[in-house]
Amino acid sequence: MSKGHPRQLTHYDASNHNQAPAPLVGLDTDKRATVGLSYMTYEQLDEFGAELDAVRQRVLDDLGQKDADYIRRVIRVQQTAEVLGRIAVLAGVFNFWVLAAGAVLLGFSKILENMEIGHNVMHGQYDWMNDPMIDGRRYEWDNVAPAQDWKHGHNFIHHTYTNIHGKDRDIGYGLLRIDDDQPWYPNHRFNLPLAFLLMLFFEWGVMYHGLELDEYLSRKMTKAEFGHRKSRAARKARRQVLKDYVAYPAIAALAIPFVGWWAPLAVIGATFVANVIRNIWAFLIIFCGHFPADVETFHEEDAENETRGQWYLRQLLGSANISGSAPFHVLSGNLSHQIEHHLFPDIPARRYPEVAKDVKLLVEKYGLKYNTGRLSKQLFSVAHQLATYGKKPSDPYKQGRSPESRALRRAKREARERELAQA
Repeated sequence: MSKGHPRQLTHYDASNHNQAPAPLVGLDTDKRATVGLSYMTYEQLDEFGAELDAVRQRVLDDLGQKDADYIRRVIRVQQTAEVLGRIAVLAGVFNFWVLAAGAVLLGFSKILENMEIGHNVMHGQYDWMNDPMIDGRRYEWDNVAPAQDWKHGHNFIHHTYTNIHGKDRDIGYGLLRIDDDQPWYPNHRFNLPLAFLLMLFFEWGVMYHGLELDEYLSRKMTKAEFGHRKSRAARKARRQVLKDYVAYPAIAALAIPFVGWWAPLAVIGATFVANVIRNIWAFLIIFCGHFPADVETFHEEDAENETRGQWYLRQLLGSANISGSAPFHVLSGNLSHQIEHHLFPDIPARRYPEVAKDVKLLVEKYGLKYNTGRLSKQLFSVAHQLATYGKKPSDPYKQGRSPESRALRRAKREARERELAQA
């Protein structure tokens, strides 16, 4: 481009951008939520909410060209890494070290796409740009989990009902016991090995989680809806498998006359390693941001009709951060700032480091907890939680199959049904 023709910049206005979840509303509109009352009064909670709203609006008012340039630059880096990784994997049939480097580079590109691009774009963080390539409603990521079902389970369910028992399906992912208020079942004895397997195949776990089989079996989801979810998952999984484990290995088959029959298998193996690298990283970041010790959980009846300030406080208390370098934060999709992400899930994640400064000031002002630590610290804490809650509790009310526990759940269910009938 000549000096006489400078690049035309688009005028962006994100001041009215809003993809934020709403606070939980109960059936009894006269009831006041009790979340946070052990920390603040209702008046302080309202003030706390107003101050965080001001932080949010200040960032929205400042969004613009530099944020658009950033996400497009990250996309270019990711696409370049993927192309180079694919080429190196194919060329690696002639040299093991080239193959290994290609697997690592491909794994890096998948991490960048899933974490800093896919996750954040699908949160609608860049919808204010009106760019169809990074429109959260249209974007489909490099993962076997369909974007539509992930967005419903994550953006809506998880971010609206964060850490509320019976509402947030991400507490233990229906597989692990990670909190004292979860009922214990015999399979929880295997918390640690099950978590390890989930880590290796995390994208498949996310896909299965999005089916919401438990909702279908409990008759909270229609057979037709469940069928649609299964079809979407099958189509997406088939597309991913064909791309990673059929199309590219087929290209490598051209090298069979030169290196032998194992050429396509080498490409399959390297691609599998790349996917596992991405799975392990995503698992570590997500679990260390949600399940360390001192992360709080809540009950639905305590959060019903919560104010904006109470919703903010629930996000703060129900999340944990991971400290690290700037490249570390980018590779985590800035989900290492999980607290800030839960407070402002629709603000571009690259802004979380600056937002964290304001959040910490408010935490100090109101005497709140700010759960943060290095990856090793948070990972050890998560592993300790899994080991601790995998043991059978002595309290029969915490044993899922005990008569006492069943009676308690039945009483709660009947009380809820009476409340619904009166509404």
